[in-house]
Amino acid sequence: MFGEILDGSFQTIRRNAAAMLGAGLLAQTLGTIVGAVITAQAGAGGESVGLWLESLSPAEMVGLGLGVMAGGVILGLVSVFISLVLQGVMVVPVARSVLNWRTGFKEMWSLSRSRIGSLLGLGVLLFLASVAVVAVLVGGTWLLADSMGGMSALIIVPLFLGTMVTLLFLSIRFLVTPAAIVVEGLGVLDGLRRSWQLTRHNWWRIFGITLVVSLLIGIISQIVLVPITLVSGGFSSVVAPHSGDDGQRALAVGVGIASLIVSALIGAVAYAFQTSVMGLLYMDLRMRKEGLDLALLRLLESGTEANGVPGRGIAPEGNAGSPAPGGWPQTPSGPPPGYGPPQGYGPPPGYRPPPGAG
Repeated sequence: MFGEILDGSFQTIRRNAAAMLGAGLLAQTLGTIVGAVITAQAGAGGESVGLWLESLSPAEMVGLGLGVMAGGVILGLVSVFISLVLQGVMVVPVARSVLNWRTGFKEMWSLSRSRIGSLLGLGVLLFLASVAVVAVLVGGTWLLADSMGGMSALIIVPLFLGTMVTLLFLSIRFLVTPAAIVVEGLGVLDGLRRSWQLTRHNWWRIFGITLVVSLLIGIISQIVLVPITLVSGGFSSVVAPHSGDDGQRALAVGVGIASLIVSALIGAVAYAFQTSVMGLLYMDLRMRKEGLDLALLRLLESGTEANGVPGRGIAPEGNAGSPAPGGWPQTPSGPPPGYGPPQGYGPPPGYRPPPGAG
């Protein structure tokens, strides 16, 4: 149930704080550093940069624009690759927490090291698909606008809306691809097919859970960040209301750095929580469709040491292993395999039941 997934996500972060929050901080570091550098440069030398841009020739402006675009693409690629790798790696402590196995930061990476190449390959494939979609949209829009003029909006607007709906549909169907790649040791294409198979007939449920979780994270983050922003602004005006430019700038930089650190911490918790939800959804889908809960029960009862990834190398068992109400996996009822009545058991020879007996 939705409440159990939320509770399981919080428990995963609490039991594996070093692994989950450490990876979440790692995911936030790049964006925070890039944002800090851009903000500092814009605030420090905005006027000089504007004068320098006015002195450039058109050819130099084009070259500068291409360089900025290339830098932005590279930073975006690095961010996407880091995000995908961390999404897959962080599924390891989530899967192990299902059996109450704790996972450290180093152990998390050692158990998922062999799948990092496939996660990077997934990032390359998604990047190429994104470039293809953007190229088709831009090229189609330009051709329609050139040939139809203003009437092209009647086609362009539905085209963009249809593309957004299609991308949303595909994002949900491929949501658990990183988890499948890491837990089951699959390649890129096999991971995509596996996610497509697991999410079949569960699209609306997964979409609802991810939407509610995203809204919760956004609202809670704003509740925390808005007071920090207001306090930092009031602190600057109270501490240095009449200081010179250098003092005011130094204070603004210090407050900005503190705000970025707090934002990174909040973002790390949010990232860890979202990844936990995704990992638990993957485990839940396998329990509902393949009886993974029964296999995990046998693994737990066998006394196996906590030295692997639960769910790796476990074959599907059908739909008999779906969790019972309340979320706890139950053992199948009925006699054990091979059970039969004792030899020689039965009615005596010539015995006839009395009339009316069942």
